[in-house]
Amino acid sequence: MSRFEFPLRAEDFRPPGDLAGLGAKGLIVGGLAAAATVAGAVLDPPHFYPSYLVAWLLWFTVASGCLGLLLLHHLSGGAWGLMMRRQMEAGARTLPVVGLFALPLFFGLDRLFVWADHAKVEADHLLHHKAPYLNPGFFVARTVVALAIFSFLAYKLSSVSARQDRQGDRGEAVGMRRLSAVGLLVFVIVSSFLGFDWLMSLDPHYFSSLYGAIFLVGQALGGLTFLILTSRFLAQRAPMSAVLARRNFHDYGKLLFAFVMFFTYLGISQFIITYQGNLPEEVLWYQERFHGAWGLVAAGLLVFHFFFPFLILLSRSVKENARTLAAVAAFVLVMRWVDLIWNSRPSLVHDGLGLHWLDVVAPLAVGGLWLWTFSRELAGRPLLPVNDPYLEEALGHD
Repeated sequence: MSRFEFPLRAEDFRPPGDLAGLGAKGLIVGGLAAAATVAGAVLDPPHFYPSYLVAWLLWFTVASGCLGLLLLHHLSGGAWGLMMRRQMEAGARTLPVVGLFALPLFFGLDRLFVWADHAKVEADHLLHHKAPYLNPGFFVARTVVALAIFSFLAYKLSSVSARQDRQGDRGEAVGMRRLSAVGLLVFVIVSSFLGFDWLMSLDPHYFSSLYGAIFLVGQALGGLTFLILTSRFLAQRAPMSAVLARRNFHDYGKLLFAFVMFFTYLGISQFIITYQGNLPEEVLWYQERFHGAWGLVAAGLLVFHFFFPFLILLSRSVKENARTLAAVAAFVLVMRWVDLIWNSRPSLVHDGLGLHWLDVVAPLAVGGLWLWTFSRELAGRPLLPVNDPYLEEALGHD
């Protein structure tokens, strides 16, 4: 039996005052880091663009991952999604701001992508053949359209969810499920092409049919790890301290465990297919990443992005402990940053790791400003969808 009295009131689930403080800290850190990043862009453009690419992709995957998980929640149902729906909605609604953060990259495409340099395209038969797709104008247009589609889905679902809060109409839940059925299919396809565009095309001679799926699951990992951290933050404060229970974090831990396994499975499958095919244009991509210092990074990713979270998340007590699970989530989020560097940097720097202080500062800049935006979005609505027809069942389930 539920320990709550229904119907619940929206005013009883106002966001805690500490949320504004969290956003303010993000703004301060992000502002200071942004100033240093701008200085790096002016003084050292060759290092700025690779670092900023990773920073933008990291926080884009967090924001778009929130949208993907929101679509999955509406389509599948479940208490796990109801308890963090507001966080997912807030994260998804930051996507237009994330799009603005991509503007510096649009001005430096020729510093990142070989296919954006007209002279190199004319000198390479394969690049010339791919030019109708891989060209700056079409690339920017695809990104803008993708962000517009994602933003539409985010704001449409948030709008219907807000209307459900006001009216309590069960039909709104059905409408959100129907929209999510189409939206999730579109999300999967569009995200796959974004992975091809922003990461795989850094080496336009390489191709993999699994790369889009790997990028997609990386989005889920980025979004889920951040949502676990925010759930831990809210679980320590009223009113969500009375709502978020051990069983909820157990659900989050199981999801994280599943996505870590699936991400590694896809990565290993891609390697096996490449190894068996033994084609020069595919093998070279791994050769650059499996030898020298990058080989050590690859081994570290295998250990710390898979084996460590896999083994520790086998424990039920770890998954049910909010503090421990949040620590694991934070660690996996850091590993997502390392993985993005490993995927992108060897295609841009062919002598050593090419690491730079901007690799740390740029993610702090984008992340701090994004966290401030997220906090403002989350603070604008009740932390629970109080009129959702399935909420009573979710709160009363043990």
